[in-house]
Amino acid sequence: MTDRTAPSVDELKRIARRMRVNLVRMIGAAGSGHPGGSLSEVELLIALYFRVMRHDAKNPNLPDRDRFILSKGHGCPALYATYAEAGYIDSALLNTLRKLGSPLQGHPDKRILPILETSTGSLGQGLSIGIGTALAAKLDKRDYHTFVMVGDGEVQEGQNWEAAMFAGFHKLANLTCIVDNNRQQLDGFVKDILDPAPLAEKFRAFGWFAVEVDGHDFEQVIPALEEARTGKAGKPTAIVAHTIKGKGVSFMENNPEWHGIAPKPEQVQAAVQELEAAVV
Repeated sequence: MTDRTAPSVDELKRIARRMRVNLVRMIGAAGSGHPGGSLSEVELLIALYFRVMRHDAKNPNLPDRDRFILSKGHGCPALYATYAEAGYIDSALLNTLRKLGSPLQGHPDKRILPILETSTGSLGQGLSIGIGTALAAKLDKRDYHTFVMVGDGEVQEGQNWEAAMFAGFHKLANLTCIVDNNRQQLDGFVKDILDPAPLAEKFRAFGWFAVEVDGHDFEQVIPALEEARTGKAGKPTAIVAHTIKGKGVSFMENNPEWHGIAPKPEQVQAAVQELEAAVV
């Protein structure tokens, strides 16, 4: 990153706790949203924006900035909270999530939040968009990397695998796909609906370098992302990040019911108390 000194892992953990508190509060205030998948991606976003990606909040249109595309757009509360922590937006905006006229809509909308790389939320499309930006960098001989985050339920959609085939064939080493593998989707557990496992092996079959990590462990996530950023594998990288849906809030963890409902005020209070009491 180019806009501040890289924080320590301990500080990253404190940021993660603060972000989770903000997530619960903002979704609760909105009265709608997707807490489960937002909570599962927190460490991945923090590692990108505070340790790995080249970016500058004071110059968001930096030509050689690394690009990040949140294909699983319903997880945007975590991205908005990251933007606030990184200095892109005022934290006071967070509690306007999903409100009429707010730039923080329920799915990322670049028309009203220009710092986004693209609008997302129609699942299955983000990796294709990321390939476009990665291919543009390669053709223009620009030194930036494109990171795309997808969900494990989302990769059930066939467009992802057409995109994976293209990226592998063209050896887009400046492209990384991060799978938030929290094992759940709207209707329940992924394995019971349409299991895409084994994911790492599938990406390798399409010509990608693939690794698996604990998506909540900075000691695993950061090195994997840093290695992907170098492009030294000579091919696109897939990082299958094993995560917990609803991470940090005991009554939300591994509970499919929290895919797309907002906590009530008393649940917000209970979740915040639990998060703030947690040892980091």
